Amino acid sequence: MAGKNLIRSCGLCLIFLVLSANNASIGRSQEEASAPAVSEGRALVPAMFIFGDSLIDNGNNNNLASFAKANYFPYGIDFSGGPTGRFSNGYTMVDTIAELLGLPLIPAYSEASGDQMRYGVNYASAAAGILDITGRNFVGRIPFNDQIKNFENTLDQITDSLGAPDVAQALAKCIFFVGMGSNDYLNNYLMPNYDTRNQYNAQQYADLLVQQYSQQLTRLYNLGARKFVIAGLGQMGCIPSIRAQSSNGACSEEVSQLVRPFNTNTKAMINNLTVNLPGSRFSYIDIRNMFQDLVANARSYGFSVLNRGCCGIGRNRGQITCLPFQTPCPDRNQYVFWDAFHPTQAVNVLFGQKAFNGNTDVVYPINIEQLASL
Repeated sequence: MAGKNLIRSCGLCLIFLVLSANNASIGRSQEEASAPAVSEGRALVPAMFIFGDSLIDNGNNNNLASFAKANYFPYGIDFSGGPTGRFSNGYTMVDTIAELLGLPLIPAYSEASGDQMRYGVNYASAAAGILDITGRNFVGRIPFNDQIKNFENTLDQITDSLGAPDVAQALAKCIFFVGMGSNDYLNNYLMPNYDTRNQYNAQQYADLLVQQYSQQLTRLYNLGARKFVIAGLGQMGCIPSIRAQSSNGACSEEVSQLVRPFNTNTKAMINNLTVNLPGSRFSYIDIRNMFQDLVANARSYGFSVLNRGCCGIGRNRGQITCLPFQTPCPDRNQYVFWDAFHPTQAVNVLFGQKAFNGNTDVVYPINIEQLASL
């Protein structure tokens, strides 16, 4: 009994250690192996749980029958663990945020078990959407609804060990990072083999998505989440994949305008949820404003190439994404985009830092550092 009380007093970081007794044969994940040891006193929160798509996926699709994978070179060329499934040359935005919170890099759900989960779990999946049908062109993927189910599986393991009251108290201190919606446009609404565009105009589709989004976030709240970080959508019309569809490689204002109602609705949703879900707090990351600032001040940030990928084939290196063992650009830190859809590590680190301690122009009503301190 004394040992159990000690574990309870130490919060979620040690709650997960209870599980390791039944998983002694499991080694450290790549994330843990590449990260320094974390002191619980230094960490700002006990753990971070991550939900999203390929922008923050770190390997959950690796073992799926899926075309949406990045577990091969040159992906991970600048990551100490090599290709892990991250759709980047190195860090994702949540990797940076985890380190700023004083946590190690959070392991993928597909490889996390026992003590590997003690600082959180990443459930994100490339090609995943708010809608279950999103991303079916890629075959295997884990939609947001299924990511929540995976989180429930994690909770079942914890609750069996300690009981619901202790878990609920610990979860209320954790960060829940959610970045969804990109694929609901890129791999649903804008795809010719989907009928979505014939069924909904831009505002109607945004209404549909955010209605579902609100229900999903409420599910997480009912499971114990209280501190939410929600990432908005960026200037989607300027990614290399969309630029490549234009004869002159220019941004598509039509696509950028298409996703604006989603961001507007998401902000309104956050306001409503804050009122209707007692004890909940939200930080909204305005990726669109971050990208506009980046473009306007590219040189001062150290970027010189804004219109094409570092790795890929075709116009703007956006028609075919990185092929296995393709040689990427050597000056990766000067590129905004790594491939047809995803930012470079340099951008991910910059945006992660801004989300952590930036002002209300890019993250509001409070930044992640302030959210963690509540």
